[in-house]
Amino acid sequence: MKYLGLAYFTPDRFAAMAPDDVEALVSQCPALDEKMRATGKVLVSASLGDLEGWRTLRPNAGKTQVSDGPYTESKEVVGGLFIIEADSPDEALRIASMHPAATLGEEGGWAVELIPMDFYLAP
Repeated sequence: MKYLGLAYFTPDRFAAMAPDDVEALVSQCPALDEKMRATGKVLVSASLGDLEGWRTLRPNAGKTQVSDGPYTESKEVVGGLFIIEADSPDEALRIASMHPAATLGEEGGWAVELIPMDFYLAP
């Protein structure tokens, strides 16, 4: 089964961190990402770009309306994503728990949401 991991952060909390603290936090991520990829179960891993570049597309009166985004009710924003293929929900949780947002960054409001996928189309 494939699972989508969404790595969240809280922009206000992250922006309030001192630059040296941000650097110290972010510098720990590559080793954790590598540990997760070393399982051989990670199909995709990505970090998302700055929020200023996001766009939201919605149907409106038969046309696609494009606006600045993100627009969300939550104070948390998706900052990264990954897709893993696991043999069980427990294995998926074990692998997802290796992601930096599941182990670090409490001060930046980091978190991971793990979602089973019903449909996956690879190129």
